[in-house]
Amino acid sequence: MIPREYTCDGRDISPPLAWSGVPEGTKSLALICDDPDAPVGTWVHWVLFNLPTTADELPQGIPADKVLENGARHGINDFRRFGYGGPCPPGGTHRYYFKLYALDTELAQEPGITKAELLKSMEGHILAEGQLMGRYKR
Repeated sequence: MIPREYTCDGRDISPPLAWSGVPEGTKSLALICDDPDAPVGTWVHWVLFNLPTTADELPQGIPADKVLENGARHGINDFRRFGYGGPCPPGGTHRYYFKLYALDTELAQEPGITKAELLKSMEGHILAEGQLMGRYKR
């Protein structure tokens, strides 16, 4: 279960995430968090790309800046804002997938792209991917 602190019922800050096993040849990382259980279809909570390969974690509370200090860029989420938007389901228990992609390139896109635009720009560049699923119920 996702702790309340990382949801709209709490501080609505991004959770800490960590990973390992990034393959050789990776030039950047991308992260998407979405909820496939939303009543209107999959709801996008976070789009982040061009994370440096030196990163093996994200601390909690990543700022919603368009471009982070490490050069990573935020896309736009379905709340129509930059950065992370925490779980806020209207009812029931929802699943939240945090998907990390290792890419063989740095993406040229500007901040503010959508999940669909990010997925399109990653086509043919994904070396590996992993995911973590959390749940939340209000």
